[in-house]
Amino acid sequence: MNAPWKSGLPGNRDAFAAYICDDAALDVLRPVVIEMGWQPEKCNKGGLRNAVQSLSVSASPAILVVDLSESGDPLNDINALAEVCEPGTVVIAIGQVNDVRLYRDLIASGIHDYLLKPLNAQQLHDSLNQALAVFTSPKAGDGETVKRHISTAVVGTRGGVGASTLATSLAWLFSGEHESPTALLDLDIHFGTGALALDLEPGRGLTDAIDNPSRIDGLFIERAMTRANETLSILSAEAPISQPLMTDGSAFVQLEEEFRSAFEMTVIDMPRNMLINFPHLLTDVNLVVLACELTLASARDTIRILSWLKTNAPHAHPMLVCNKAQQGVSEISKADFEASIERKIDFTIPYDIKAASNAAKLGQVFVEANKSSKATSVIKQIAERIMGASEEDLTAVVEEKKSLLGGFDLKSLLAKKDKTPAQEPAE
Repeated sequence: MNAPWKSGLPGNRDAFAAYICDDAALDVLRPVVIEMGWQPEKCNKGGLRNAVQSLSVSASPAILVVDLSESGDPLNDINALAEVCEPGTVVIAIGQVNDVRLYRDLIASGIHDYLLKPLNAQQLHDSLNQALAVFTSPKAGDGETVKRHISTAVVGTRGGVGASTLATSLAWLFSGEHESPTALLDLDIHFGTGALALDLEPGRGLTDAIDNPSRIDGLFIERAMTRANETLSILSAEAPISQPLMTDGSAFVQLEEEFRSAFEMTVIDMPRNMLINFPHLLTDVNLVVLACELTLASARDTIRILSWLKTNAPHAHPMLVCNKAQQGVSEISKADFEASIERKIDFTIPYDIKAASNAAKLGQVFVEANKSSKATSVIKQIAERIMGASEEDLTAVVEEKKSLLGGFDLKSLLAKKDKTPAQEPAE
C-alpha cells in the first residue's frame, strides 16, 4: 500500500481518514489530526472491517489509519483492505498485539507503520509526519538525471544447463554485494525453481497478474512479490500442470515496466519457449545472458538463439556463459564450440556438483551457499560485468561477419569429436 516512488499528494481525494475501535484512542488521535491541519470528522468509529466496507464504495484517502484491535487475522484482513485501497495510499495500522514477527509481516505487506495501544500523541504525530513525507519529499527520478535501470534476461540454450541457478545467483549478488534493489521474475509458470532456490513459497502473485493484467500497478507489485531480503523480491508461480498458460504476454510486459520504476535491477529467468511465444518480452531488456553447455545440441541452439536475438532484439547485448564445464569429458571442445557459433564464450563456469547439492540442502542460492567455490567466483565476475555495463554496452549489437548458420556443420563436428582425444580441456 505504501508506494514510495510516487510523488505528490493526491488532489482528487481526501488527505486523511481513520477508522478506530475505541473512544480512548480517538481522544488521542483527534487533537493530533487537528494539529496536522486535517478534519477531525475524518476520524471514524469502527475498525478495519468498517474501513473495508467504507472504502469499497468511496475513494481511499492519501493517508489512512486503521485499527486492527478487533481483527482475528490481521495479515489476511490487511490484504482485504489492499483490495479496496487505491495505489499510493499510505496506511498506518494500530493494534494491541506486541509481536515483532507481526510487525515485520505487516511492514512487508506494505503497511507504512504499526503503532501499539495505548496511543502516544507524540509517536502518532511523528508517524503521520513520516507518512506525509512520502508524498512531499523528493523521490528517485524526480531530478534532472533519470534513474539507471538494467534489465537482464537469463536464457538456457537447453534444459538443465543451469540458467535458473545463474539467474537466482545474479539476483542475489545484485541485491546483496552490490546493494541494488532487485526484482527476480521467474517466467517458468508451471515448473519454476526461483522461489525454491531461495527457500520461499512462490505465492499467487504471478498467476494473479496473468489473470488480471489491468490490476498491475505499484500497489500490486508491493503486495504480490515475495521478499527474499531487504533488497531482493521475487515473483514466481507453481501453476497447476493441468492449467495451460493462457495469456498474450501483456501482463509480463506490464510487470517489466513496473519493475523499472520500483527497482534498479531486474533479472528475468526466461525459458526458451517464451522467446518464441512472446518476443516482445525483450523490448526493454538490456542484456541477455545465454547459458550454454559444450554439447552439439547446445551449439546448434546457441546459433539459433543468437540469430533470433540479432533479428528480434538487436538492442539487447548477448553475453554467452558456458556452464557446468568439465575438463576432459565435454562432448565437444570449447574451441570447436566457439568455431561453430563464430564467437567467443564470455565466461566459463566449472562444473561443481557438490556445491550444487550443498546449496539445495541448505535452501540457499548457489553463490550464498558456496562462497569460496570457483564457480561462485566466475558468477561474481559476471555480476560485476553486468553492474559495470556502460550505456554503450547496454545498447551494443554484436556484429557478425557472416551468417551464424553458415559455418555450422554437425556432421563434421561429429566426425571431429570421434577423432578428438577425450582429455581435451574445457577451458
